Amino acid sequence: MAKKMMIIINPVAGRGGYALNFGEAMRVLSHGGYTPTLFFTENRKDATRFARENASDYDIVTCIGGDGTLSEVLAGLMEVPNPPPIGYIPMGTANDVATTLRLPKNDTVGAVKMILNGEAHPYDVGGFGKDKYFAYIAGFGAFTNVSYSTPQDQKAALGHLAYVLQGMAELPNIEPIHTRVEFDDGTIETDLIYGSMSNSTSVAGIVKFKDSMVSLGDGFSELVLVKDPKDVGGFGDIISSVLSGRFDGDKLIILHTKKARFLFDRPVAWTRDGEDGGMHQEVTLVNYHRPVQMIF
Repeated sequence: MAKKMMIIINPVAGRGGYALNFGEAMRVLSHGGYTPTLFFTENRKDATRFARENASDYDIVTCIGGDGTLSEVLAGLMEVPNPPPIGYIPMGTANDVATTLRLPKNDTVGAVKMILNGEAHPYDVGGFGKDKYFAYIAGFGAFTNVSYSTPQDQKAALGHLAYVLQGMAELPNIEPIHTRVEFDDGTIETDLIYGSMSNSTSVAGIVKFKDSMVSLGDGFSELVLVKDPKDVGGFGDIISSVLSGRFDGDKLIILHTKKARFLFDRPVAWTRDGEDGGMHQEVTLVNYHRPVQMIF
């Protein structure tokens, strides 16, 4: 008997690349023993609603879209008791989760084959405040608003280059934020230009953590804090350290924690999985240990 697969599709992700070889991908699924049912998103949070209301009727939920679409699907599944495993067909611009899971990007047929031949692995999910979630990162400060402030038409026309260009435009606007961070093992209070809690080896398609630094189902997230460099030279040192993968220097702090509470002296803009996370003067982030399974 064929297994039932729910496929949630963001048709505008990755310049609509899902349609390329989509028929062949469905043929591969059918020969692999799955009967797919398609759900197309039109508005934000459609994927969350689809997953929440329908996932329990299926053997597997597959997401076709970018990391933001996957984040919405995970949010819906967090409200489903014993949710089915998740397959991911990445069609976004940065595709950080796909990089971490080593999934083929913008390749519908290749990703389908990975789902059919892969295994379900426990996957930690981030919690943002009381009732919001993130698949791989929540952050504030330098460049974190680039992905959602970059116009959609630029994303479609330029792809990842659009993020780089928008990031360069943000340089003059970087200001230090006085922050108190309470985490598992202590407290840090200082001026930061960046802070995040993540569960990924790739951030924005540019920053790469070593595999040894990240475990997707260990119950811990990576807390990254970047102190105010004070001058252009210090900022350059931080960028060099991050891009080279050394992650050294006294301005860069990387810790492992299950929970982090951020308190600011003013409301601060946050991003969740590359989408607008709102303005907050206090935010608590947590690691939910293995509530879902990802297939890879």
